[in-house]
Amino acid sequence: MRQVATGLLSRIENRFYKALRHPAAHSVALASPAGRLADLRRHNYCLIVTYKRSGDAVPTPVWFGIADGKLFVVTDVDSVKVKRIRANPRVRVAPCSLRGRPLGPPLEGEARVLSPAERQVGERAIAGHYGLARRIYERAFGANGLRRARAAYIEVTPLGGEPGSAP
Repeated sequence: MRQVATGLLSRIENRFYKALRHPAAHSVALASPAGRLADLRRHNYCLIVTYKRSGDAVPTPVWFGIADGKLFVVTDVDSVKVKRIRANPRVRVAPCSLRGRPLGPPLEGEARVLSPAERQVGERAIAGHYGLARRIYERAFGANGLRRARAAYIEVTPLGGEPGSAP
């Protein structure tokens, strides 16, 4: 029963966030991929663009963390985002506002869903990026453990090297 309630809550949340999403969020799918992972460090949100089977882009603003040259995000294990990444690991990532307004150029990457044994790497990266804000969020919204139990951590590896980085 609790899992059903949590799934319903996630769907309601997704509809709410979709309604608030900035109209410019879709522009990231068409922008030149000149961004760097390092550019994201000074931002609180990043836009991750996943692709439907039809090729249509779906931008979503998310919290993130960076570790070992990779980007990590967390979402619900049953989210459509996870299904899209499993079907097509190609993604774009750009710094953005809370509503998804792009704040810099995107980078291209390849995403994968981490196994349960690897989840801690993603959580440490995200917790390290947000510190106290993450702990407060977890206490307020993850206190019963249901959200954490339903979490899927996604790792994004930048493709083609970082523009402006040494070979």
